Amino acid sequence: MGSLNSCNPDFMAEGFQPLQAEVFRKQAHIMVDFIADYYKDIEKYPVRSVVKPGYLLQALPASAPYHSEPLDDILDDVQRLIMPGITHWLSPNFFAYFPATYSTAGFLGEMLSSSFNVVGFNWLSSPAATELETVVMDWLARLLKLPSSFMFASGNGGGGVIHGTTSEAMLCTVVAARERALNRIGGANGGRLVVYASDQTHSTFAKACKLAGIAPTNIRALPTSVSHDFALSPSLVRAAMQADVAAGLVPLYLCATVGTTSSNAVDSVQQLGQVAAEFGAWLHVDAAYAGSACICPEFRPYLDGVELADSLSMSPHKWLLSGLDCCCLWVRDSSALTRALSTNPEYLRNDASESKEVIDYKDWQLGTGRKFRALRLWMVLRSYGVARLQSHIRSDVRLAKRFEGLVEADERFEIVTPRRFALVCFRMKVEAGRDGAEANRELMEAVNRTGKAYMTHTVVGGGYVLRFAVGASLTEERHVDGAWSLVQEKAKELMSRAGLDCGGE
Repeated sequence: MGSLNSCNPDFMAEGFQPLQAEVFRKQAHIMVDFIADYYKDIEKYPVRSVVKPGYLLQALPASAPYHSEPLDDILDDVQRLIMPGITHWLSPNFFAYFPATYSTAGFLGEMLSSSFNVVGFNWLSSPAATELETVVMDWLARLLKLPSSFMFASGNGGGGVIHGTTSEAMLCTVVAARERALNRIGGANGGRLVVYASDQTHSTFAKACKLAGIAPTNIRALPTSVSHDFALSPSLVRAAMQADVAAGLVPLYLCATVGTTSSNAVDSVQQLGQVAAEFGAWLHVDAAYAGSACICPEFRPYLDGVELADSLSMSPHKWLLSGLDCCCLWVRDSSALTRALSTNPEYLRNDASESKEVIDYKDWQLGTGRKFRALRLWMVLRSYGVARLQSHIRSDVRLAKRFEGLVEADERFEIVTPRRFALVCFRMKVEAGRDGAEANRELMEAVNRTGKAYMTHTVVGGGYVLRFAVGASLTEERHVDGAWSLVQEKAKELMSRAGLDCGGE
């Protein structure tokens, strides 16, 4: 009976070699051409995918191929089968959620990172990966004008780490805060720990707290109001903490947000920091989206008071052109993280780690293995420099302000919350007796069905609101104007069907 390999044409005398330099060179050129053509033609695709659930399961075989297939055939299937199921986040007509920006520099950095395939769990596994991350995190901290206590250069125990997403950063800091508190009050008192945020805080907050062992009944989502632009009220937080202390509970963690997901509300870091300090609670600042804007001096005041925070996170993949996944987390006391997250199995012991003179980033995160993400961010910062990155932010803000002006000039629409950064929250006005939420939902779906633009919605203050988020790397003024014309067109059609005065044009 012959061996399995002798029956497989992929296994020849020279053996299977999956990473040959010249084969890679040839196929990588083909792939780069494919991707470049995609970027060039991206406006030809409907922004939001229109496929039905299960479409790909029906189109692909049930089992993987036994023999190898040529790259041309695979790319044909990408075009034929995968593309219809892609929602094009890089489309210049993508205005949904928040942007997921990318750039040539970010892409090239990802290529380099992938080529090395570093698994940088500790310093010894690739010293450059660790040390570049510490350098880049200090660079970005200086751009944001963070206190020196958040930087490695201070030598006071602060520093930064690149995680995948804000969800990971938030979970790590909640765990660190929990361990710090339990060391103070005793490990048997975990059920007394309480966490605080607003009803506008990202949903990942509650998930992270549950994963960290916080009882769901001890997760406080404090209400916000339109009168305070949906920012978290420091006096409300203080009252909640006072009531919890009186009930024998322990305030553990307070999350302040700079740029909430729904409406871009900004919590007062300064005032919330003072409240957290009164009760010995960990203050985390979630600036995942809007933190990138704070590299511009005119937006930096939104971070005032950050010196009172224990941690801060922001995601360059949202607005700083790095591409997914890249979330920067800074802490004032890195030992709080490492005490909670460290592992030291025998097979990873080495002289450098034992010397305590190096950083082992496995102890700053949930998992052990990690990508060389710093290379991507380093490429972006070096390729574009601060001036161009600031210009990129300001251009998006200018385009959002333009869209806001177009909305305000049409009497059929209204701005719901003040525009901050590059998000506009608006809605179509409806006559008394009509369902405003349903009318605006129909308008949004009518726009999205065209494939020419994509928006999403939220509910703030009990009202249904349309969100228009500017920030895709390829978006220009003509795309913003075109999206607004499309909104007007669909609004006119809806009002005509309802027998209403179309006005506004």
